Amino acid sequence: MSDYEVLNKINSPADVKKLNAAERKELAAEMRAAILNRVSKIGGHLGPNLGTVELAIALHTVFDSPKDKIILDVSHQSYPHKLLTGRRQGFQSDEHFRDISGYTNPQESEHDVFIVGHTSTSVSLAAGLAKARDMQGQKFNVVAVIGDGSMTGGMAYEALNNAGDLQKKLIVVLNDNEMSIAKNVGAMSDYLYQLRTAKTYTRIKKDLEGWLKHKNYGENIINIVRRVKGSVKYLLVPGSVFEHLGFKYYGPVDGHNLEHLVEVFETAKQTPGPVIIHVITKKGKGYEPAEKSPNKFHGTGPFEIKTGKKITNPDAPVSYTEVFGKTLVQLAKDDKKIVAITAAMPDGTGLNYFADAYPDRFFDVGIAEQHAVTSAAGMAAAGLHPVVAVYSTFLQRAYDSVLHDIAMQNLPVVLGLDRAGLVGDDGYTHHGVFDFSYLRLIPQITIMAPKDENELRHMLATAVKFNGPVALRYPRGSGLGVDISEPLHTLPIGKAEELKQGSDVCIWAVGSMVDEAMKAAAALEEDGVSAGVVNMRFVKPLDSELLVKTAQHYKNIVTMEEGSLKGGAGSAVLEVLNENGMLQSVKVLNLGIPDKYIPHGAKPLLMRDIGLDHESVVKRIKEFINNGD
Repeated sequence: MSDYEVLNKINSPADVKKLNAAERKELAAEMRAAILNRVSKIGGHLGPNLGTVELAIALHTVFDSPKDKIILDVSHQSYPHKLLTGRRQGFQSDEHFRDISGYTNPQESEHDVFIVGHTSTSVSLAAGLAKARDMQGQKFNVVAVIGDGSMTGGMAYEALNNAGDLQKKLIVVLNDNEMSIAKNVGAMSDYLYQLRTAKTYTRIKKDLEGWLKHKNYGENIINIVRRVKGSVKYLLVPGSVFEHLGFKYYGPVDGHNLEHLVEVFETAKQTPGPVIIHVITKKGKGYEPAEKSPNKFHGTGPFEIKTGKKITNPDAPVSYTEVFGKTLVQLAKDDKKIVAITAAMPDGTGLNYFADAYPDRFFDVGIAEQHAVTSAAGMAAAGLHPVVAVYSTFLQRAYDSVLHDIAMQNLPVVLGLDRAGLVGDDGYTHHGVFDFSYLRLIPQITIMAPKDENELRHMLATAVKFNGPVALRYPRGSGLGVDISEPLHTLPIGKAEELKQGSDVCIWAVGSMVDEAMKAAAALEEDGVSAGVVNMRFVKPLDSELLVKTAQHYKNIVTMEEGSLKGGAGSAVLEVLNENGMLQSVKVLNLGIPDKYIPHGAKPLLMRDIGLDHESVVKRIKEFINNGD
């Protein structure tokens, strides 16, 4: 902590405002060091945060948080903001490593306006704040920070259109680093590139500065010209889409020129109506490995700072994500109708393997989950068999598309739901615990979850050969280390797998909880409790036939799922038992995610806190059998 001479003085944004230009520059260097140190030890989002250090300092120099409202889109770039708002110890000392989350959260600090973990929302949130402010006669600034990747999301355009029309005082900072998680794609990306590289502007700027230097007018005059380059650019690049939306446009601005950023923000603060400031930053700024490999260091586990090499367990089994991606490549070799779609996450979903093998059958639509799903429906209607790979939490954004465009049409689209269940340190916004519940109520959809990485292979083979919508969900991280070399085969739709027989209690488990159920059954046996285990495989359609037989044989049934208890797999079991009039003769205990939002933290600790770790499960089942609770 002694190495951070300036940072150690920053306990609130008020302290930032006291700094001179030299101190602000030193602060930026120290913040980068603190972020790099923290992320290298425990993982997190490195590249986005290194790229927005100067931006955060400038924002808190000019604006008065928490009175002024600063909304960070996605919050991937929230670490610098948190360093400046009373949370620096979380980046400096080991005992405070887990004090802060990777995303903004009002429960954590008054300087965090919203919980934000999904993209393209900041302008909408800011517009709402601005409307409420003006209706109530209040006086404060509203600043929305949004990345160029997030600008591919439809909500961003909806918000810009509305805000520009209303002409409310609102500042939008467009952080343009040419990246989301992967390289940006689409027309907006091309448009921003044109703004960055307009030849007329670049040539005139170069010629003017050269002429001024040649004429010996001095750096003062040159600096004045540089200050107005945003206005020059605006004049020389006609047809700005932002102008047509009703925004005053400033930029492009060097996002690492701190003093220039301060000047531009001060100007924007005095400008009436909606303003958009186009800021150019470099993802991973200040750390060469992250600058060279922004994909790799967007979100990362622990790594060696000197080399950039990730600290991994060489003996760890292959990840579910990799198994999914490579199996899809294998299936696509024999089935030319298989196409793959991602929403800006080819690496994160394992579709990078498919993109390399079949580039003409791979589609990255940018951060636009709703579009990804509906475009898949269009492909399916035309005779293809699309596979959309997306994180479970992000599919929530395309719910209507799943219901209306895929399931209602009964189209053969496969939804690969990565990161299902608890995801650890990403916390509230990224836990994929609601998919069983929100998908199960949709007619004509099949929902499955594998017990291990080998069953994932066979489920994917089943899904791509099924003539209807399928959701296949699987967890984050490594598999169980089982053999994955056996030939692919399909599974009977809606049929569970009885893994172990018993007499006292039967555990119906799904997905990641099947292995835990087998371990719990073994522990119960040691205590004299005879436990059976069923791998549900399918949450919809549920294996009603086997469930009824189970209820006839056992007096106690336990369900286990790494998903929400409200409306989830356990609820499906209760519904079937009730429909068959069996709840009077059999007791049921549902184990899963309780009806609350789960915070960030190491997954084993989270599982313990909600009673889903091994010891808690065994204890709860024993109490259930003995007491009927």
